[in-house]
Amino acid sequence: MLTKKILKICLALVYFMLFYSYIAVPAVPAEANQLNINARAAILMDAETGQVYFAKDADKSRSPASLTKLMTAILALENGKLDDVVTVTERAASVYVGSTIGLQKGNRMTLENLLKAALVTSANDSTVAIAEHVGGSHESFVYQMNRKAILLGAKDTRFDNTNGYFDPHHYSTAYDLGLITRYALQKPYINKLVSTRETLVSWVEPKKEREVNNTNRLLREDEVEGIDGVKTGSTARAGNCLIASATRGDKRLIAVVLHAGNRYREAAKLLEYGFSEVHPVTICPAGREMAKIRVKGGVHETVPLTVAEPVRVEMARDQQLNIKLNTSMYGEPAAPVREGQVLGHAVFTIDRYQMIKVPLVAVRDEPPVSLLDRMMYWFSK
Repeated sequence: MLTKKILKICLALVYFMLFYSYIAVPAVPAEANQLNINARAAILMDAETGQVYFAKDADKSRSPASLTKLMTAILALENGKLDDVVTVTERAASVYVGSTIGLQKGNRMTLENLLKAALVTSANDSTVAIAEHVGGSHESFVYQMNRKAILLGAKDTRFDNTNGYFDPHHYSTAYDLGLITRYALQKPYINKLVSTRETLVSWVEPKKEREVNNTNRLLREDEVEGIDGVKTGSTARAGNCLIASATRGDKRLIAVVLHAGNRYREAAKLLEYGFSEVHPVTICPAGREMAKIRVKGGVHETVPLTVAEPVRVEMARDQQLNIKLNTSMYGEPAAPVREGQVLGHAVFTIDRYQMIKVPLVAVRDEPPVSLLDRMMYWFSK
């Protein structure tokens, strides 16, 4: 009987401990890369700094579909004038697949109205008319698009056309599209168009106009607080793609989803994650030894290096376990070394994307090894 009573008491204690641990210990938050995004590739990026808060296969080549038109608009604004009158060629008029504005050969429209058609209603024919007018030819304009991509750091992007029609030589990545979007949003006119819900597209000849609605459903339905852009894209090969942006307070985020199950839901999920989970975090206090560097002719063989100021970044707290540090030294200094002297730098990354680069400085003075040199060193201080 006594043994049975002891067994019952032990079982009761075990049950109580398990139950208590269940209600008392909070669930461990999922890591950022476990955020469930139903898309072949995705990225969440800070519009101002370019810092990446989430990435899923963001460096893998994908067909960008009509997201291509952001680069078309960039080149049009940088090399053309909004009030230029464009005469539609037979090539532009022959574009009929996908979304179009119904251009006919000989139609005349301003570059501004062609850009409205391209960015608001995603008209494929308008981008060809833009390219031929601004670039002199479609091929020349596409060459300029590729050159601009390289200048913007979009090294894994190659364009073969202006509207996003599928071609095996026409590709980009979620990360590159984020870079291109950051640049595009710095242009007030593009920024205005990608947030426009509906507008009128006008012809100079024949005299007519047409009302168009933005293809980005998030803008029309207010599903995301602060939504203010950017561009949809879809083809059979690319699937449903979306670049979306939203601003709350002084923070603007860019979400890119490629070949998504539900592009609006997945982009909204990314944006909400960014606004709710990303906060300022100190990832390295000042004074902590980060590395050591060899010193020529010093009393000691090495000098410890640290960061002069606390390193603070904005990130999701559950990403901290994914931080990686790379240090680089500026050669081997010769004594004397002064406390606070910059001798290298540290780069903090998450998922291979750089968060911040900071200088590394000497923790202490390192005088020369010879007595005479040391006396002169201390005297000079």
